[in-house]
Amino acid sequence: MADCLICTNSIEPFHDFGRMPIANGFLRPEQVTDEFFFELKVGFCPSCKMVQLTELVDPDKLFHDDYAYFSSISTRMAEHFRQYAEWVREKYTAAADPLVIEVGSNDGIMLRNFSNAGVRHVGVEPSANVAQAAREQGINTLCEFFNEETARQICDEYGQADAVLGANVICHIPDLHSIFAGLDVLLKPTGVFVFEEPYLGDIVEKASYDQVYDEHFFYFSLHSVRSLARRHGMELIDVLPQSVHGGSMRYVIARQGSHRPTASVAEILNREIDNGLAHAATFVRLSERIDASRDALVGLLQELKGQGKRIAGYGATSKSTTVTNFCGIGPDLVEFISDTTPGKQGKLSPGVHIPVVPYSHFAESRPDVALLFAWNHASEILANETAFRAGGGQFVVYVPEVRILDDKTSYRHAG
Repeated sequence: MADCLICTNSIEPFHDFGRMPIANGFLRPEQVTDEFFFELKVGFCPSCKMVQLTELVDPDKLFHDDYAYFSSISTRMAEHFRQYAEWVREKYTAAADPLVIEVGSNDGIMLRNFSNAGVRHVGVEPSANVAQAAREQGINTLCEFFNEETARQICDEYGQADAVLGANVICHIPDLHSIFAGLDVLLKPTGVFVFEEPYLGDIVEKASYDQVYDEHFFYFSLHSVRSLARRHGMELIDVLPQSVHGGSMRYVIARQGSHRPTASVAEILNREIDNGLAHAATFVRLSERIDASRDALVGLLQELKGQGKRIAGYGATSKSTTVTNFCGIGPDLVEFISDTTPGKQGKLSPGVHIPVVPYSHFAESRPDVALLFAWNHASEILANETAFRAGGGQFVVYVPEVRILDDKTSYRHAG
């Protein structure tokens, strides 16, 4: 039994993924003996409707001066952030000399759009290496965690903000009440808080359990976001579904009564009720589907391996850590994982210790099968891998079902 991080009511896990390492904790061989593990469990709060981890990892273990993820590696995400920034500029920065703040600004991939347009901006990024990368691109960046104290520091120096933004980062912050305390200080009376996160509705629909890992403390629905906002005198005024990260939602929050909510808020709230996102039974069924997906994936990989096929992983993602450790997929099934991030190359994957190699190794060694851990970038990847597929290479995916791409068969565990 654990206490809800939002309303302090008691919650029980609906799924236990077992012993898990840090998702982005790619490590050198000599670090294996000191690897950190914790129990990865996820639960549903019947009171405030928040889905959340029931055991938290110290944020200092997750976000530090050797953080492995740089947002700018994906051209698709660069374009998405350009469009996101343009949308915010058009809707919420009409005032003279506007100020935009981004929480978890990473290497400045979104804020550079505001910088290039001459908009005052501040990025707040706790990981020193990516914050430095942003500064080198001319992005005004504080290397801090965002909270009330940081908000006061920004407000004292720059004034109040027209918009505070986030992208796949608010779910990383265990103390969301500190975020809203900071927003109360920092936002202008008509200012907005806009953030995007993987959407719980998509996770349930696709059984995309690899979205569950240490950095993702929360899994948001409109019901849980609305409840959280109301606790702080704010309200949900707009929502926009997004295709990135396997299905995300953009939420817009403002001070109570400062903006008229759009019709889409009520529409999607009603859809969530119809889809059971406010009921515990939905998540019990999700747990059963997660176990079935694991069994089907391991069964397919073992079948392919038995046929003498060489299997490689494609994309050393945080999500891959959940899949490989929960499913028990190690170097006996997956020979290596190919990744374009220099900081991950030459290291071992967390927990199961599959070697991570440069993309050039994937192209040169010509495995028979690629297990697509970066499935949320499938369209971008498949467009780049026509030669691999033309030469007989196969991609295996496990979301929304376990299958070989271009094969209409859905694999199910027969044991």
